[in-house]
Amino acid sequence: MKTLEELFEHQLKDLYSAETQLVDALPKMAEKANDSKLQKAFESHLEETKEHKSRLETICKELDISPKGETCKAMEGLIREAKSFISEADTDEIMDAGLIAEAQRVEHYEISGYGTAVRYAKELGHHDIAERLRMTLDEEYEADEKLNELAEGRLNKKAIKEKA
Repeated sequence: MKTLEELFEHQLKDLYSAETQLVDALPKMAEKANDSKLQKAFESHLEETKEHKSRLETICKELDISPKGETCKAMEGLIREAKSFISEADTDEIMDAGLIAEAQRVEHYEISGYGTAVRYAKELGHHDIAERLRMTLDEEYEADEKLNELAEGRLNKKAIKEKA
């Protein structure tokens, strides 16, 4: 990579790979969730993730690049960590609290990636693309906040009570 345009293209492909991997992982997380609101949050975010992937496909088409060709190793690692956690959780309460933690790691990674992509798009003069990427960034922040509300509202408390 020699130009910001090439780096931007790399970032878009990396995000596309991350979203593609998430489309596969979120149903498994929803299936493991015991709390109905958490399960619905994962299912809802799955639909958003599909839209994020589609949005990236449209952006790449406009830029005349293929969104494929990169593998987001960070998302692979985050998903591998989530699978490992799932195999270790002994109670429903710990499963739900831990699923939130794993999902928030994913959200924070995506927030970082989309924040960078928005900045690059603006700097390269792709203002319409920056705005669409900003929409996705905002949705990732909202997903993280929903997870916070579920955790702080009651699921972490249930996990604490499990210890007693």
